[in-house]
Amino acid sequence: MTPKVFFEVVEIRTKVASVIPFIIGVLFSLTFFQQVHIWKSLLFFAGMIIFDMATTAINNYMDFKKAKSAEYKFEENIIGMAGISDVIVRNMIFAMVLFTLFVGVILAVQTGWLFLLMGGACCFIGIFYTFGPIPLSRMPLGELFSGFTMGLGIFAMTIYLNTYDLKAFYLTLTRNKFLLEGNLWSVLAIVVASLPMVFTIANIMLGNNLRDLDRDIENHRYTLVFYIGRSKGLLLFQLLNYGCYLIFIIGLLMRIYPWPIIFTFLSLPLVHRNVRRFLQESPQPKSFGYTIKNLLLLNGSYILGLVIGILV
Repeated sequence: MTPKVFFEVVEIRTKVASVIPFIIGVLFSLTFFQQVHIWKSLLFFAGMIIFDMATTAINNYMDFKKAKSAEYKFEENIIGMAGISDVIVRNMIFAMVLFTLFVGVILAVQTGWLFLLMGGACCFIGIFYTFGPIPLSRMPLGELFSGFTMGLGIFAMTIYLNTYDLKAFYLTLTRNKFLLEGNLWSVLAIVVASLPMVFTIANIMLGNNLRDLDRDIENHRYTLVFYIGRSKGLLLFQLLNYGCYLIFIIGLLMRIYPWPIIFTFLSLPLVHRNVRRFLQESPQPKSFGYTIKNLLLLNGSYILGLVIGILV
């Protein structure tokens, strides 16, 4: 397998959806908690990216194995197109998952067992998102699980690594007891701050399902759009985009964010334009590009607001 084919199997271009919650998690740790542990964060980043690559490889592997359409299997799926042995792909997936487990155990030993529980929950969802007899991606749950697993899960784990010694949320284990403790205000702030990422990452899955509705039905994938219809799916797409700005306002009023978060509104005209174009061009294949653009615009302006907040 050449590097080019490997990067196609793991869809390296899509990893921005994992990188963004990590970056914002580090910045939020600095603005809200005023501290960061850089080396632990970098080790987590390596494990997180490798696992994200593994879940994408699982997705392509399972789509290849379960495809009902020969055209899709050998002309659209990268495994069939490149003629890769499914055994090679399977072993590659196992290696990446084992690396992630190794990183997770190291970080859990250093920071506490709650990290292992959070990571285990995210990995479980990530693996069974496309694996198993009834994968989550083939049910009307894909947007929910992808949004919260990446938008909240990665974000919260990044913050935990940088604040475990403050015990904003922490799990203590003894021989026959456990104690889960934390600060309710800090936990609420983390959940609120995660919502723009939850919304934009869920919108990637929603935009993909709006585009691929007919192909998904052909391959027996009954996603959320199949159940609610394309028109309601388009309405939900709009609500998730514009809901991000409502969260920024709420977070500012609650003093979760520093005042420079208002710079996020610089992206609103461009996001609105992309939403209009998505509605006009859906379900054409190129319409999906607008979901990626809005993910970058919204979260890029989010990052800008936090960086300015740190500088001032």
